[in-house]
Amino acid sequence: MRQYEKTGILSAKDLQIPSEKQLEKGVAILECVQEIPCNPCVESCPVHAISMKDINAPPVNDFEKCIGCTKCVGICPGLAIFVVKVAGKKAWVTLPYEFVPTPQIGDSVKALDRTGAIQTNALVKKVIKQGKTMVITIEIDSDLAMDIRNIKV
Repeated sequence: MRQYEKTGILSAKDLQIPSEKQLEKGVAILECVQEIPCNPCVESCPVHAISMKDINAPPVNDFEKCIGCTKCVGICPGLAIFVVKVAGKKAWVTLPYEFVPTPQIGDSVKALDRTGAIQTNALVKKVIKQGKTMVITIEIDSDLAMDIRNIKV
C-alpha cells in the first residue's frame, strides 16, 4: 500500500515532476493518482499534452507539449491539477478554488501545503472562472512551488 493510500496526502515522489527548464515555461502538474473513469483534462487540453492509457488510467502530462494554459485546472472534478511556473526566486501556482469568499487580484492570502498547513503568505495575481470553479494564480517563493496546493482567504 502506498503512503498516500493510508494518509490521503500525496508527496512529490508520487507525482510526475517536470524539469527546471519545463517549470520555467509553466506546466500542468497532474496530482490525479486514482484509477477512476474520468477524462475531462484530456478533452480540455488544446495541445493534446495530457493523455491516458485508457479511461480508468491516471492522466499523464507531456511537459514538452504542455503550454501551461490552465484550461485543465478548472475542468478537473477532483481539483487535482495545478499549473506551476518558476522564474528565479519567484513562482506562480495556479490552483482550483471552490470556497467563498473568492479572493481578488492583489489580495494577500495564506498559502497551504497538501496537509492544509500554512506555509507562507501569497499574493493573488489572477482570478478567472472556469465553469463553476474559480482558478486562482498566486505568487510565492520558488522553493515552495511544488508544495503549495491551496489557499486560505
